[in-house]
Amino acid sequence: MTFIDTHCHLNDEKFSADLEEVVSRAEKFSVTRIINFGDTLESSAQVVRLAEKFGGMYAGVGVHPSEIENFDENKSVEKIVELAAHEKVVAIGEIGLDYYWEKDSAVRLAQQKIFIQQLDIARQLNLPVCIHDRDAHGDTLKILRSEGKNLRGVLHCYSGSLEIAREVWKMGWLIGVDGPVTFKNSAKLPEIVKAASREMILLETDAPYLAPMPNRGKRNEPSYLVAVAEKIAELRGETVEEVARYTTANAKKLYHID
Repeated sequence: MTFIDTHCHLNDEKFSADLEEVVSRAEKFSVTRIINFGDTLESSAQVVRLAEKFGGMYAGVGVHPSEIENFDENKSVEKIVELAAHEKVVAIGEIGLDYYWEKDSAVRLAQQKIFIQQLDIARQLNLPVCIHDRDAHGDTLKILRSEGKNLRGVLHCYSGSLEIAREVWKMGWLIGVDGPVTFKNSAKLPEIVKAASREMILLETDAPYLAPMPNRGKRNEPSYLVAVAEKIAELRGETVEEVARYTTANAKKLYHID
């Protein structure tokens, strides 16, 4: 039984003192592969360097919607393409829309433009996409329908409705399930997890954020992925081994990980 943590940020300073221990602990809990995602050009370069250092680690590169202030249409795109050429880069991400933090309509339009530009990078490079969608479900779905053709990917840390999830699944996109599925106030997520077909779910931690119960509020890490798998198994009436098997297969297929 093995797991793949398909989304985390081990380049975060919260891991600066004990990263090797964190990776070793993940392996003890059968989390044998980890995908780190950048959210700026700098952090994208960092996750590529980590992927070079650790055998079971991979990287996604891109600019997060909350980090677009210095995005340059030419230089930033060129740098993402350069980073994505690395053999251990398996996705473009974390990219998308974030309306929770951004209320200015002009900036929201800028987010949309840069999101579309990065989708185009993924298309040109034949890479899957990891999407950040917070309080922007309608525009995210609209852009995926118009600009996401011939692309596959995941809506990371899914927080939309079951209705939108069904539309996402129709297009062949997966949802990422993280620690919030274990929270008592997780609202819609348990029903969405129960409704999803096995082919449409990925396991994530988003470490160092969103630690699952009973570690909520603490620093998250890949070894806690097992708690997410256990909750999914409980909700769906499956064994943890079954959840491990199909989510690992989904991750391998989407990200072309051996």
